Amino acid sequence: MKVGIAADHGGYELKEIISTFLKSLGYDVKDYGAYELNTKDDYPDFVIPLARDIALQEIEKGIAICGSGVGASVAANKVAGVRAALINDHFSAHQGVEDDDMNMICLGGRVTGFMAAEELIISFLHAKFTGAERHKRRLKKVEDLETRNN
Repeated sequence: MKVGIAADHGGYELKEIISTFLKSLGYDVKDYGAYELNTKDDYPDFVIPLARDIALQEIEKGIAICGSGVGASVAANKVAGVRAALINDHFSAHQGVEDDDMNMICLGGRVTGFMAAEELIISFLHAKFTGAERHKRRLKKVEDLETRNN
């Protein structure tokens, strides 16, 4: 599975740890930056290119990290075809994929510990969209909204 990862300065340290962790498990990881710790960088500069590649299906799933995870989630969801959420618990990490076909997980580098992040990400990456009719119906409504707004 090809996984993209992006972070600003608030998530840089966690991104580096997670990237190494995922590679050790055999994932094909594409790093969208930041490539160095720079307190003046901005999360959209890294998260938006990742989100665009998810929308183009160049990347299967994405991980975006900023200080709280909120900004990364807000930015990612501006790209049509991206379904991103700030995740802080195991249930939401897999349920977001199973029910909502979430394709990007957002984490807070300043609020999510390394071990917890690893567990959340593995839960997210292993989850599969169920394709239940009610979930497809709901996603169609979201897709229709994206089409009207673009």
